[in-house]
Amino acid sequence: MRRRNDLLLPACGEKVGMRGRCRQAQNRGSAPSPAALRAATSPRAAGRGEMRRRAFIAMLGGAAAAWPLPALAQSGGQRKIAILALGTPTDPVYQSNVTAFIEGLRDLGWVDGRNARIDLRWGNGNADLEKSFAAELVNLAPDVILACGTANLAFFQQATRSIPIVFVQVSDPVAQHFIPNLTRPGGNITGFAAFEFSIGGKWIELLKQVAPALQWAGLLFNPDISPQNEYLFQAMTKDAPTFGVEIVPLRVHSDAEIEAALASLAGRPNGGFVLPNDINATSRAKLISELALRYRLPSISGNDSSYVEAGGLMYYGVQASLLDQYRAAAGYVDRILKGAKPGELPVQLPTKFKFVVNLKTAKTLGLTVPPSIFASADEVIE
Repeated sequence: MRRRNDLLLPACGEKVGMRGRCRQAQNRGSAPSPAALRAATSPRAAGRGEMRRRAFIAMLGGAAAAWPLPALAQSGGQRKIAILALGTPTDPVYQSNVTAFIEGLRDLGWVDGRNARIDLRWGNGNADLEKSFAAELVNLAPDVILACGTANLAFFQQATRSIPIVFVQVSDPVAQHFIPNLTRPGGNITGFAAFEFSIGGKWIELLKQVAPALQWAGLLFNPDISPQNEYLFQAMTKDAPTFGVEIVPLRVHSDAEIEAALASLAGRPNGGFVLPNDINATSRAKLISELALRYRLPSISGNDSSYVEAGGLMYYGVQASLLDQYRAAAGYVDRILKGAKPGELPVQLPTKFKFVVNLKTAKTLGLTVPPSIFASADEVIE
């Protein structure tokens, strides 16, 4: 059974706290089924994450022929849009994000096969594959690129300084030196940030409220595909003494390394861990939640609520904003195709967050959830 409350959260650009209203973003329409997406995958590209772009986009539905075309494309030329997506085409979360972006383009009149050509690649959580796809897409000379995630943005930045890039799901782009500031990023990069690294302090605070004896907090991530978490580790290390906690980096690359890292953390007195934005956190949510219970480790995810649904203790993050950000990214792409300079489009921060607590897991771990957590959670799994 689930109980939902309203979560109060901050306005854009403020340090993350529990002020301002959060509401669940609604996805218009249904995403293509995993079976349909598998059928659309190119046999030549099996295992590489590449899809036939038109087969994927056709599944989004809609009467494209009835929509007006942007004026600059009515001369007959197609504008080229490249997408390097996170995850796989059969993962419902990543699939929905890409669907939201393509629907956003379509709403603005950009129709694949008519006035636009969309080249889509899926990174599959493989850094080598993502780097290869970034180079491949740049060589196609697109008019604009959608870069999903930090590693993909870094690969595109290495490959081109001239092609406009719109990013999504990139944490604290100023701290990572992708742009000099949010209001006027300059250069060829702009987009929509996932969060600022100050959110790490909020994760520690929430863990400490539920597990007051907490002394050690592991930060579990794959450094190859989520390099931003090295910056997050530095930020959390500065904030942790305020809560009487020490941060332990847990850099992992495989299931075996994940289990070994959590077993080692369990050997410390009063340990727990944070699961930040990391594609492995999504694909291995069930494994990690089971290990957390086995080793009796309180935990919080900042990746998505699938971790709590799989049995993890808590989730606090920007999941409720992602679909909105992907749709808004289509708006930035539209403006760039019509002549806007990416360096003059301000980078946007999320304004909606979500907090979920698994009460059953808390009881299993012998933890008492305080009234303040119940009051601030917008969903409680009982």
